[in-house]
Amino acid sequence: MTATSQAEDLLFAVLLQLIVMIGAARLAGTAARRLGQPAVIGEIVAGLMLGPSLFGHLFPQASARLFTSSASGPIGIISQIGLILLMFQIGTDFAFAHLRAPRNRRAAVIVAAFSVAVPLALGIGIGIASAASLAPSIDPLTYSLFVGVALAITAVPILGRIMREYGLTQTEIGVVAIAAAALNDITGWLLLAGVAAYASARFSPGTIGLQLGGIVLLAGLLWFALRPLAIGLLRRFPPRQGELAPGLLASVLCLTFALGIATARIGIFTIFGGFAAGLLFHHHAAFVDAWRRQVGRFVLVFFLPVFFTFTGLRTNVLGLSTAADLQWLAIALLAAILGKMIPVYVAGRLAGFDHHASGILATLMNTRALMELIVLNIGFDLGFLPEHVFTMLVIVAVVTTVMTGPLLKLLLPRAGYIIPVGVDA
Repeated sequence: MTATSQAEDLLFAVLLQLIVMIGAARLAGTAARRLGQPAVIGEIVAGLMLGPSLFGHLFPQASARLFTSSASGPIGIISQIGLILLMFQIGTDFAFAHLRAPRNRRAAVIVAAFSVAVPLALGIGIGIASAASLAPSIDPLTYSLFVGVALAITAVPILGRIMREYGLTQTEIGVVAIAAAALNDITGWLLLAGVAAYASARFSPGTIGLQLGGIVLLAGLLWFALRPLAIGLLRRFPPRQGELAPGLLASVLCLTFALGIATARIGIFTIFGGFAAGLLFHHHAAFVDAWRRQVGRFVLVFFLPVFFTFTGLRTNVLGLSTAADLQWLAIALLAAILGKMIPVYVAGRLAGFDHHASGILATLMNTRALMELIVLNIGFDLGFLPEHVFTMLVIVAVVTTVMTGPLLKLLLPRAGYIIPVGVDA
């Protein structure tokens, strides 16, 4: 077989997988919306159904032919590029103006601290207790730290989409939730970088010093050089009639990917470079709106389903067949839900919110979905999360996110909020 024919066969396999992934995600997302759930829930479930949990179990030969191992490399790269672009979009959506009110700043910090510390501690405890039985061949501390970070995370992009659907983006409780979730995620990424450094046997005072120095240098570069560069680009190529000029779009993409390389080099993951790039442009509303229409929709329709399916192909829900596995799954679910919602409720009360508002805040912060899936894939790729633990935590990510919509429908009317038309009651 010639190199050209091999390339054609690989291209055929990749394109066929993309057709199935995108089509299944769109159908499942539409079904989820009709059931009153965010479309992303359907997309995640579609990824699980295409994997060994359903399609691979019922039709193993067809699954092996469709999801051929030769295409896994290109599909994985496509999913990572999509995550970088998604993180850029998350960065552009981060509105620091939400934190102008002192009460909101204080509330966001308290909520973020409680939402990270308690589930992180519970996750580490679960990891230590389960290491001997669930991950006997993995360093117990490394494994436990990954479990802790996975339980501590909150999903900013999914939370933002849910809040938009329920009309909470301009409310005080929504402002605090999205700001606290952003602080939560940043803390989570830094924790993850530290865990990865330790897990890769690169954890030493010198290494950590170099990493912190790299972060400081990158922050200085972003503020003193790249921020003025972003302003200059927008002055030279201003969005016109809601469209981005090709020169601006090319410059932004190159800058985003370059920052991804930079953050990878200092050990805080490539996708964090996308977030840093997004922060450079978040003040410019015309650019953000044009990006969301011109690029953002393509990212959500094309790249995100690829990531979800890539995760689903690694997740075998049917593999959790023993009583011990189910017991640990139940423990992880309870720790994730109660360890997030109770501390956030307490933090809300300490910040001055009433009973109903604190309950809504706790419900919003329990949303994990995408960000936990990113953490889990990193842990799995590095070899520090066994397959069945990876599956358990994927289920935790899905369940905690699915809970959000029904709980909001119950809590919002009690707090005096009107659920927008179009969101099924």
